[in-house]
Amino acid sequence: MPCARSGSGRAVEDSRLEVADIFRNHFEAFRHRYVPTPSCERVARDVMRCRTATLGGHLEMCTACGFARPAYNSCRNRHCPKCQALRQARWVQQRMTRILPAQYFHVVFTVPSELHGLFRLNRARLYDLLIKSAATTLDALARDPKWLKHSVQLAITCVLHTWTRELQFHPHVHCIVSGGGLSFDGARWIAAPPTFLFPVHVLGTLFRGKFLAGLAALQARSHLRDPDDARAARRRRRRLHDTSWVVYAKRPFGGPEQVYRYLGRYTHRVAISNTRLLSADPACVVFRTRGHATASCHPVEFIRRFLEHVLPNRFVKIRHFGLFAPVNVHTRLAQARHLLATTAAGLPRDQPVAPPPTASLVALPFDALLLALTGIDLGRCPNCHQPTMVRCPLPIDCRGPPPYLSPS
Repeated sequence: MPCARSGSGRAVEDSRLEVADIFRNHFEAFRHRYVPTPSCERVARDVMRCRTATLGGHLEMCTACGFARPAYNSCRNRHCPKCQALRQARWVQQRMTRILPAQYFHVVFTVPSELHGLFRLNRARLYDLLIKSAATTLDALARDPKWLKHSVQLAITCVLHTWTRELQFHPHVHCIVSGGGLSFDGARWIAAPPTFLFPVHVLGTLFRGKFLAGLAALQARSHLRDPDDARAARRRRRRLHDTSWVVYAKRPFGGPEQVYRYLGRYTHRVAISNTRLLSADPACVVFRTRGHATASCHPVEFIRRFLEHVLPNRFVKIRHFGLFAPVNVHTRLAQARHLLATTAAGLPRDQPVAPPPTASLVALPFDALLLALTGIDLGRCPNCHQPTMVRCPLPIDCRGPPPYLSPS
């Protein structure tokens, strides 16, 4: 239940406030009002336990000055706001080994709100259909020589999101698409115009057709639970065919290195980060939306919105298609990279070129990776600034009781 309208007023920010605090204080009230699924129960439990004495940890101690601090383990749940930074850094570093030195576009595919009820009842199947419909739409237009004057294969990465900045339910797919593609004979790289890939109205129309065709196929096989009866479902289908579906393209990226660093902010993002929380009390949670604008709701409603974005078990929300598909990584993707590199350098096509960046950082342990990617040295004492921090077992007084009421 909202406790206030969204507004542009500024609130006093408490940098220590976390999503976990809201769950610890109000999750029992949420459970009295709603019946969370086992997946939501698990996410709530992990969020509340993350980096607390409940999960154990170790003591970081300086052998030079005696400074000591406990370091508790993280839950590693992909929905936890505190457990995504290192995973994101590893992913970005790994993706950089497959980057093509080409231009990229950012295309977003959304579905009408009339489908949200159907999505809620069939999350895994319809999320899957949404991602595949977006990818096949881009692939179909790339294969049509009408648009790029040649039939080509694009490099595509798709990321599913299900929320708005106000935490409302809004399934959509972010697609990072190469500005051009490899000809199917592998002989040429065909570049798209620098400011234009495909017309958005053509993308929207084709996407609508592919999604609705896939939806009809699932319904014909009785694979979907539908909140509407047969007559209402037919009316809905007619309205959806007559509705313009929203697909929009953002400005092209400045360069290939910018692509995955930008996309990294999307891939491992959860519904809301701790930094967006402004205040919380028993009646109201206030959080930042865009800029200085804020939204507010009751803590129980906040938890309901947060848990609505828990993905189905083992659902893969980041997928690669076309040249980025795993089957093409060592063949067509490598050929495209070679063509782009030799063309940019003015070299003959049979001239060897420098290999892409290695993935050596990906396999580093946590401490070394954190130092390499962020400059944070966990081995250096924050008190005396000497590289003398060592790990020790936690003392008994740091292994306290769980800081929350465990869900039964």
